[in-house]
Amino acid sequence: MTRGNQRELARQKNMKKQSGRSDSVKGKRQDDGLSAAACKQRDSEIMRQKQKKANEKKEEPK
Repeated sequence: MTRGNQRELARQKNMKKQSGRSDSVKGKRQDDGLSAAACKQRDSEIMRQKQKKANEKKEEPK
């Protein structure tokens, strides 16, 4: 009977873990309600800013 109890405890633990994960999705962006085109536009602007910053950093004299 011990094995059945371990399975039940493992199921309960897994259910608790799964329910916690749905609230805060780790490593993934949450849906902002933006369309695919708007999302792409926003991402491209962010990447342009990053690239500009990287280029400025490269060009700095040491």
